[in-house]
Formats: sequence, structure tokens, C-alpha cells
Amino acid sequence: MSFEVEVKYRVPSHAGLEGRLIALGGEGAPEVTQEDSYLNHPSRDFAQSNEALRLRRIGESNRITYKGPKHAGPTKTREEIEVPFAEGAGALDQMRRLFADLGFRPVAVIRKTRRTFHLKYRGMAVEVALDSAENLGDFVEVEAIAESAAGLPEAQAAVLDLARELGLTDVEPRSYLRMALEKTRG
Repeated sequence: MSFEVEVKYRVPSHAGLEGRLIALGGEGAPEVTQEDSYLNHPSRDFAQSNEALRLRRIGESNRITYKGPKHAGPTKTREEIEVPFAEGAGALDQMRRLFADLGFRPVAVIRKTRRTFHLKYRGMAVEVALDSAENLGDFVEVEAIAESAAGLPEAQAAVLDLARELGLTDVEPRSYLRMALEKTRG
């Protein structure tokens, strides 16, 4: 079982971050647009259980992701299972219909542009995502994957130390989904 270890930071802009990441050996990927459709379970409330089920589209690529309940600690840490499925809008529509027929309810759609950088930091593979989330603002996510519970301390330290080195200070503990839902209710 692998664990996603991440911290999200709110930033006024991404200015200067790309240069700092490249100076640390980061390799940038092209910017992509992501559309995340979140679903809620028919018999339990994912908002209460701190779980998430999402269908993500990046260009023609589609994937389904389950994020398990959060673990205690200095970072957002949870099991993550991600599985790609057939490409294209038709496949995404079929998957949405399948979940609707099973009783899952759509919760929200989050759109963002993302540029990711991959680097080795303190011996760990780390991904830094520069996100501009529609109607929510600019953010930076620093993430590492721990392959087991024994690797969590090392992954958490790498994430937190890299964020400090990048000058990130304004932690945003909420998910994009929670921020969007609070904005529509507020």
C-alpha cells in the first residue's frame, strides 16, 4: 500500500518558483489542464469520512482516483489508488453514467491548470505542482509517495523541508473540493 504525502500552499503567484525549482534540479513538464469530477458514495458521506473519489481528465487521458481517510501528522497523508481507463470524452461519459447508475452523486467539478516539476530531494522523488484553480486562486502542492507506512517520516520530512527551501509558508489545509464547496455555500 502506498501513501500520498502532500502539503498545499496558497501563493499570490508562481513568479520565481519555476527558477528555484530548476536550480534545485527540477525537471518541468508542460502545463496541462485538468478537470476533476468528484463523486459521493450512495451510503456514506465522503465529506464525513475524509475520503474522495474523483474522475480526472487531462486532455484525452482519463483516470479514476480513490483517496482514503487522512492519517494524523504534519502533512496530508492518505492511501491513494489511481487507475487509468480508456481515453476520450466518450469513455469519461460512460464512467460517469456507470457511477450514477450505481447511486454515486456528482458533488463538484474542479478545473485547474497545472505545471509539475519532478526532482530528487533528500533522496526522495518529489513532485511540485504549480496550480491555478478556477475561481480559487494559485497554489503549490509539494508531494512525495511513501511506498509503506515505514517510509512516511522520510517522505514527510522531504516535503516539509523542500517547501521551506522554496519559501512556501501559507499552508492551505483544505482540498480544492472543500474550498469550492465552501465558496458555493458561503
